[in-house]
Amino acid sequence: MIGLFEVFLHQIVEIAILIFEFIGVGIIIYSGLQGFFLYLKRSPATKLTLAKGLAMGLEFKLGSEILRTVVVREWKEIATVAGIIVLRAALTFLIHWEIREEEKGIE
Repeated sequence: MIGLFEVFLHQIVEIAILIFEFIGVGIIIYSGLQGFFLYLKRSPATKLTLAKGLAMGLEFKLGSEILRTVVVREWKEIATVAGIIVLRAALTFLIHWEIREEEKGIE
């Protein structure tokens, strides 16, 4: 019975990881296209719009990596996932810092 529950939980987590990854990629693609069109229009909000979209997309990708920690079995996999989480968290932090700096410049 517990083995069946474990398999069921594993499948749910795998599906959730795929959904979060898909949403994150979709947001990044959308914000990239939006940023490109704003760049063509020479809009001053280009950098801020692109940074906010990238930050939101990375948040979903980070969520999928956190979920991935539920299904890993070996220390090597845990170390790999932890490294990815640290890198994505650092990128998110830097993008949020850039957003704050850009918003200060607009004011």
